[in-house]
Amino acid sequence: MISVQTHDFDIASEYNALKSSSASDGAIVTFTGLVRDINQGNQVTGLTLEHYPGMTEKSLANIVQQAKLRWPLGKVHVIHRVGRLLLLDQIVFVGVTSKHREAAFEACQFIMDYLKNNAPFWKKETTLDGEKWVEFNEKDREAASRWKKRKYGV
Repeated sequence: MISVQTHDFDIASEYNALKSSSASDGAIVTFTGLVRDINQGNQVTGLTLEHYPGMTEKSLANIVQQAKLRWPLGKVHVIHRVGRLLLLDQIVFVGVTSKHREAAFEACQFIMDYLKNNAPFWKKETTLDGEKWVEFNEKDREAASRWKKRKYGV
């Protein structure tokens, strides 16, 4: 399940949906990203996320497919919000199930690393100095590059 949406999501509902996927999956790993008050040294008071409809969902589906090719996964849920968000609002949810925890942890992290680098989202922060577009972070590129050589079980 992939969703790009303006409305908030309920972590408990998402977890329960993942839990009901299969009795053979013994691991569920989730990640939730929030709007934080400091980013790249700037005091943040809010965030606006924009995306390219259709292209964004296709990009997220591609990332999920790559994860499923690398790890033995059951269900995968990715939710990313767009629009105007305030401090501590939920931005993104990634949840995966697998038979084993190692695959679930790695796949969840892989999906987030690739999402940060490859999904067409644009962020504009509201700061104490006004609004500014968030530039790409080299730390995110480095996080994604480690997966180029790694595969599950290797």
